Amino acid sequence: MTPAELASATTLPSGLTREAQALWHTKHGNWDEAHNIAQDIHTPLGSWIHALLHVIEGDQWNGDYWFAKAKKPSRGPKDVDALWEEIASVVL
Repeated sequence: MTPAELASATTLPSGLTREAQALWHTKHGNWDEAHNIAQDIHTPLGSWIHALLHVIEGDQWNGDYWFAKAKKPSRGPKDVDALWEEIASVVL
């Protein structure tokens, strides 16, 4: 599956990793569900997704904390779509 296919799927595709599930929920406006999934992924990739979610939420300070845990540079709200694509390309 490609990032574009994940983004355009109208229902959650089966067989996705937890990371991909979080990204699908993120793209479809299900912030709470995406956050619930991401906070249970205790890896740098999970932290990167968690950072994206806090940027979307408007909590840049918290996002920066998760970017640091992921060992990734901080990104801001104007980068949300590009960041989602970047993470999705790694996840998928």
